[in-house]
Amino acid sequence: MSSMRTLLNSCGLLAVLGVGYGMWSMISPGEERRKELIKNLPESNPVRMEETRKRNALVMQALKEAAETNDNIARGLGGPAK
Repeated sequence: MSSMRTLLNSCGLLAVLGVGYGMWSMISPGEERRKELIKNLPESNPVRMEETRKRNALVMQALKEAAETNDNIARGLGGPAK
C-alpha cells in the first residue's frame, strides 16, 4: 500500500509540474515578440539613453551635494532649522 501511495504521489507531482510548464510555455512571448520588446527598450534608442545618463548624473550630483552639507534637507527648503 505504501508503494502505491508513493507512486500516486510521484505521478501527481509530475502532473502538476507538467501543467505548470505547459501554462508557462503558453504565456511566454514568442521569438518575434521578444525581438520586438528588445527593439523598443529605452537602451536601444541612443538619444533616450543619453537623456537617461544626463538625468542620472544630475541625480548623483544632487545626492553628493546633499551628503556634503550639514543642513537637514528633509525639513524643507527653508535652510537650517532655527
